[in-house]
Amino acid sequence: MNRKEGMVCCCFLFLTVMIGIKIENYLVDTQPIIKNVPTTRKVVALTFDDGPLDKTTPEILGILREKNIRATFFVLGEQVVRFPMLVQQEIMEGHEVGSHGYDHMNLTRLTAVQVKEQLENTENLISRIAPAPTLFRPPGGNYNDTVLKLARDRGYLVILWSIDTSDWRLHSVGKIVSLASKNIKPGSIILLHDGIYPSATPEALEFIIDNLTRQGYEFVTVSDLLDYYEEKR
Repeated sequence: MNRKEGMVCCCFLFLTVMIGIKIENYLVDTQPIIKNVPTTRKVVALTFDDGPLDKTTPEILGILREKNIRATFFVLGEQVVRFPMLVQQEIMEGHEVGSHGYDHMNLTRLTAVQVKEQLENTENLISRIAPAPTLFRPPGGNYNDTVLKLARDRGYLVILWSIDTSDWRLHSVGKIVSLASKNIKPGSIILLHDGIYPSATPEALEFIIDNLTRQGYEFVTVSDLLDYYEEKR
């Protein structure tokens, strides 16, 4: 291992430990799934599902880089196999990578053994090139008690969303922007997709960022969003 590779490995290890501590602390007395974070601070998280994809993810990464924004990518194991360099790029540019299962199966229709395989296979693939994932988003947002238990047993925090842009339906740019902004509030988790092509999502992303920035919102990763959690009084 050369010096550069060693530095990258150390960076991954540090990120894994810090994120793991943050997640472990947040799992105490929390709900089994997280759709948003209760906070009065104007912070939101952009999340992208189903990638990486060579025709869409680089464009989204370019926009995030230009805007100096960090996001969370919930990747599919089969896509990690196809485009490992894009996962590495996501990490090196300061983004967060979570698991989305291996091949976007509805996990509620699988046996416990099959669900476990989905989690393990994807985790192993990610861990070869990036910090071990601590966040999990079930494909389609579909879950049951078995899925939740197996995910939690592996130390995952299950993340859904509070703002659904439905961009996977191939909506227009205007429609995606409207859905992203309509019910926004502090602590929102916004669902987008980078695993679709052709897609209006990259163009819409610029407008979403600009619109919410004008409203005084800041963008953070999901794990960083957890830092803003405020106990209800």
